[in-house]
Amino acid sequence: MILVVLLLILAALVYDSNTRIVEDTYTVANGRLPEGFSGFRVVQLSDLHTTRFGENNSKLFEMVRGQAPDIIAVTGDLIDEERDEDYVRELMTGLTQIAPVYYVTGNHEWASGWVRDLFSILEECGVNVLRNKYVVLERNGDTIVLAGVDDPNGPYDMKTPRELVSEIREEMGDPYILMLAHRNDEIDMWSELGVDAVLCGHAHGGLIRLPFTEGLIAPGREFFPTYTSGIYRQGGTQMLVSRGLGNTSFSLRLFNNPQVVTAVFEREI
Repeated sequence: MILVVLLLILAALVYDSNTRIVEDTYTVANGRLPEGFSGFRVVQLSDLHTTRFGENNSKLFEMVRGQAPDIIAVTGDLIDEERDEDYVRELMTGLTQIAPVYYVTGNHEWASGWVRDLFSILEECGVNVLRNKYVVLERNGDTIVLAGVDDPNGPYDMKTPRELVSEIREEMGDPYILMLAHRNDEIDMWSELGVDAVLCGHAHGGLIRLPFTEGLIAPGREFFPTYTSGIYRQGGTQMLVSRGLGNTSFSLRLFNNPQVVTAVFEREI
């Protein structure tokens, strides 16, 4: 009887850990942020892996809308390997009705075999696909650069992050740079390049979050990964890592609920 009760408790914990979304808000403060962007709100969605929350993703849309974002950043692994055009259209149509959406690829998009078609669908839905390029955002008379890089699983001859940042400096001088990326293990590079803020995912929060750890298992199945959740600082760079929302087909979360991240940017005095 005790064993049955324990199994039921474990089943309830696993169910909750994989279906109940949590909302976490982080302040990204930097003295280089232009004053006009103080209070700028970015909702970050990462590692969805074609997961739905509520009928037609209604629960997810409600949460995102409630955060009143200026923009929405989707930082890779939107899909798994299977082709699901209906999911992509449904999700992105709903999100673009809330705020402008910016997207970068993850490793699973490139493994899917239909990434080129995916790009076309995203653009049809009004999504800004940042493939090693940048855009200039304006707010209250000030500007920042929003850039995005393809996952390293992309084409071998694609523009590198170093080349992209160099291009930004050549054309824009020394702007505040907000970078969207998928991988969570490149803070050394972003710090070296002088990128002000990075939003990324990939780690799934370490899947099983135990006390005093960054999670138990990395995406590559290494134990006790680093940089899996929250803000990390190195030099002048702040990297915000989302724990993500979905799972790959062979993984489950425990004590690590799906997460909607809101980054609030403030000018540090």
